Amino acid sequence: MLKKNFLMSPGPSKVPESVMLEMAQPVFHHRTPQYQEIFADVTAKLKQVFRTKNDVFVFTSSGTGAMEASVTSFLSAGDTVLTIDMGKFSQRFDLIAKAYGINTKKIDVEWGKAVDPSVVEAALAEDPSIKAVYSTLTETSTGVVVDLKALGAVVAKTSAILVADAISGLGADKIETDEWGVDVVVAGSQKALMLPPGLAFMSVSEKAYQLAENSSIPAFYFDLSRSKKALDKNDTPFTPAITLVIGLQKSLDMILSEGMEEVWARHEKLAVATRAAVKAIGLSILSDSPSNAVSAVQFPEGVDGGKFAKIIRDEKGVTMAGGQDHLKGKIFRIAHMGYCNQYDMVVGLAAVEEVLYELNFKFDKGAALKAFQETYLS
Repeated sequence: MLKKNFLMSPGPSKVPESVMLEMAQPVFHHRTPQYQEIFADVTAKLKQVFRTKNDVFVFTSSGTGAMEASVTSFLSAGDTVLTIDMGKFSQRFDLIAKAYGINTKKIDVEWGKAVDPSVVEAALAEDPSIKAVYSTLTETSTGVVVDLKALGAVVAKTSAILVADAISGLGADKIETDEWGVDVVVAGSQKALMLPPGLAFMSVSEKAYQLAENSSIPAFYFDLSRSKKALDKNDTPFTPAITLVIGLQKSLDMILSEGMEEVWARHEKLAVATRAAVKAIGLSILSDSPSNAVSAVQFPEGVDGGKFAKIIRDEKGVTMAGGQDHLKGKIFRIAHMGYCNQYDMVVGLAAVEEVLYELNFKFDKGAALKAFQETYLS
């Protein structure tokens, strides 16, 4: 049987052919006006995607590198921060902070649910010494999107800064960095920005810069002052991932030519139709605050999630993601982010139906595809 491969995981996501072609151009030296011109253009366009007038830094690292920078740049050992644990990836802020001797107060949220801003407000009122609140925009492991606008309003009343992990959400779920008072936003290249892994980003507000002045955590590669000096010269302090930055310039052009409002609307339309599709065959969505980047779908009783993941990837050629930790084997995660349109989703949903049928789950064949198209076209 002829098999084609379809990437529908929540990162890395599919990269446009035009971006791949840009990255295939000959490499040139980065300490040149040629590169500085490209880098200046990229950072200006990143501000438009981040919806900020603040500086946006570019690191050659995974998104976790920017998460670490968001800890080391603004805090000191012994400081206290508030972290929100609502999934596998939001846990990471807590782990990074503890690794640097920072005291953490953690809000535990049931996986599949979003944090209640009033709980954050109460925690900040109880301890005015809290220097920062660490949240996600989109929790990739559960398909949950957080109300960052409400969180920003809460944190803005205090001396703390709001730090958001938008690694999966940026470019898919709406974020208004400046308008919502989000002081630091971190992101990665391999999600809705339509690039391979390898670049990370961090925007920094004036409020965050003021906190950075008193930070005493030793840093070298992620030293914010060193990065700032280079950024002011349209450069990076260390060797950049030149080909990825060139690809980023192309992907940002694609995103901005479509328009951010239109990009968000496209993701929402795909997400809503996808959720309608899986519900039409008797499946349910884990999240009570669903993201437009990725849908976490719960397996019905009697379906072996491990077999599903293996068959759909290895036999059908469609890569999705499974659940993590206690959700392993209980959910699959289908992405509708970045370089993805309705025809990609039709392929993915057809594969879901086929595998569920082979695993003897009973449903009206074709119901998912019908529901997707009816919802999408309406």
